Amino acid sequence: MSDSREKATIKIPRPLYNRIRELIAHSGYDSPTDFIVHVLRDIVSSRTVQGDEFDAADLERVKERLRRLGYL
Repeated sequence: MSDSREKATIKIPRPLYNRIRELIAHSGYDSPTDFIVHVLRDIVSSRTVQGDEFDAADLERVKERLRRLGYL
């Protein structure tokens, strides 16, 4: 399978992208994409969900964390 089929594009506002780029300057991340993937993996892995669905409390915690990170 080619690499392009293993990835998806997620669009974020350009000002947020630029803010992330400034935030990660000299931080060891190769790109804003690397940082965003790291943050999303952290969020997803920190959630222990039974079954395939989040309950309302889980969803609110994820939304609040995304808000604090500037995504929402």
